[in-house]
Amino acid sequence: MTSLIHSYTYLQPSAVSESAAGRTLALETSGGATPAGEVANPRFFHGFLTAPAAAAAALLTVADVAATRYYQPAASASLDPVVTADGDRLRMESFSGCCGVYVRLDVLAPGLDGDDIGHGTTNVDINSPLRRALARIGGLDPLQLTVGPDELKVTTFDGRFVERQVPLPERWLRGFAEAQVLAAGFTLRAEIPATEASAFLRTLPRPTLRSSARTTRWVVPVGGRTLRPTSRPSPDAVCLPGPERLLALQQVLRHATTVRVYAPVRAESDAAAVVWEVRLPGMRLTLMLSQNASRGFSGEGGVLHDLATGAAADDADLVSALLAWEPRIDVAELSRQAGLPAERVRAALTVLGTSGQIGYDLAEEAHFHRHLPFSAGGAEARNPRLRGARALVTEGAVRLDGTLARVGKGDHVHLVRADDSGRLSCTCPWWAKYRGGRGPCRHALAVSMVRDHDDESGTMKAAR
Repeated sequence: MTSLIHSYTYLQPSAVSESAAGRTLALETSGGATPAGEVANPRFFHGFLTAPAAAAAALLTVADVAATRYYQPAASASLDPVVTADGDRLRMESFSGCCGVYVRLDVLAPGLDGDDIGHGTTNVDINSPLRRALARIGGLDPLQLTVGPDELKVTTFDGRFVERQVPLPERWLRGFAEAQVLAAGFTLRAEIPATEASAFLRTLPRPTLRSSARTTRWVVPVGGRTLRPTSRPSPDAVCLPGPERLLALQQVLRHATTVRVYAPVRAESDAAAVVWEVRLPGMRLTLMLSQNASRGFSGEGGVLHDLATGAAADDADLVSALLAWEPRIDVAELSRQAGLPAERVRAALTVLGTSGQIGYDLAEEAHFHRHLPFSAGGAEARNPRLRGARALVTEGAVRLDGTLARVGKGDHVHLVRADDSGRLSCTCPWWAKYRGGRGPCRHALAVSMVRDHDDESGTMKAAR
């Protein structure tokens, strides 16, 4: 697995401090993007958190997930959360060390009382002393929040720089892309009181090396008030893959009002990813579990069809120029501004997601914009199946015959078939293992590329 070395440089460590004026939670920022360009240590907010104890517990949950490997636990560097300021909210996101759990805290306008919220994306320093301090915050005493350095004290920071270099696995970046594609296909399956959610979590076994990798449970929402365990999947059941990973929510549920559960709408025997969204005063905390605790988001393959579309990359450049850290991306408005059909705008958003520029908010059923320091042009390098499919097409190894295609040369030919709905299947080992559950194999992807090219050529000829 390849990694990039990502450098964090902070003017000083993030900390909780107390003075005669009260408590302050200072989150120090590293380099990041803003409307004015790249800034070494951007400043996004100064004011108060309206629910300090709940906010501290939620931020601690984000930090704990970032510092944990749920599959094959081992010591690993914790990646500092990504913070995006959208003008009306702050979003703090991270993945677990194993890339199988995604977490996001949205601090909405009602949760903040202070200066205007800026625009941009950066990382914030989360260190061990800060985590211990967050765990001690309680009661109703006010808590100031600053995101970014105090401009009045910058001159006192000489010699106090905090610098860390950590390996940034490519799967972490790919996880951002795949998680938003998966979430966009989910729907609300249950909404239960936080007390019921807390009671349910208490029934879960504590994680072990064996259980966290192999356990999958199913629950059925009952009357909108609780979740009833069931022994097998059914049309109304919701999958909880590696449910022990949900225990990360325990510390925050005492501050919550309700919990929403989102999942795909399908009746299958296979496990599926799931989202638990915790509603807090002025905030939302989202926890997304991968399809299996041993399986990270990075290999799901949900982005491959859109990446294989010839026009998607060009469309992505146009759509990217129209984004401006919107907290809610309006596809219809983007379609109007770009002069593109909505389907092509959605494909372009998927391409942008491969460089971490796009996320998805289930509560608002909309994408949002963030800006990580990566290029969408590197998507193909990060997706070996896409590279393999393009190589097959370039070599002329795809031969179409109606609903059947032969892909490969010599003794390595696989048959790709289309069913009545147009869904492709293949005779290769990848398809036999995953049955399309992790996106298309390179052979099916190559067939889609050739068919798309033929369709475009036919359209051009007809236009002439």
